[in-house]
Amino acid sequence: MAYVEEGSKTVDAGVNTMMKAMRYDYLYWHLNSKSNKEVGELRDVNKKMIAEFNENLDYTVGKKYIKVVEKTGGVKCFVVNCENDKKFPIGTILKPAGWASPARNFSRGNVLEGKYKISWTGA
Repeated sequence: MAYVEEGSKTVDAGVNTMMKAMRYDYLYWHLNSKSNKEVGELRDVNKKMIAEFNENLDYTVGKKYIKVVEKTGGVKCFVVNCENDKKFPIGTILKPAGWASPARNFSRGNVLEGKYKISWTGA
């Protein structure tokens, strides 16, 4: 799990920082797998998987949320992208409840404040 120490000045920059941490966490996960530790380096299949993950991680901007997705399918998280949310401040990271909406039970961090943990699997 990657730890993001500092926040960002804009939500867009914060989402990009979070996605960078997710990519790092995916690389770290592969580096620490038992089969790669035995060999002492990444195997070709792992290099391919990492390249595909990095290429397919993206986000879309909606009316209220930024949705972080894998282009091949799956929502990683949502980020509040409006000032008038009744429960959460702008930049709040939310776990997905499904493809179209976040779980609004509690915050998983804030991209503007930093100091949150993020995994390659999402919030």
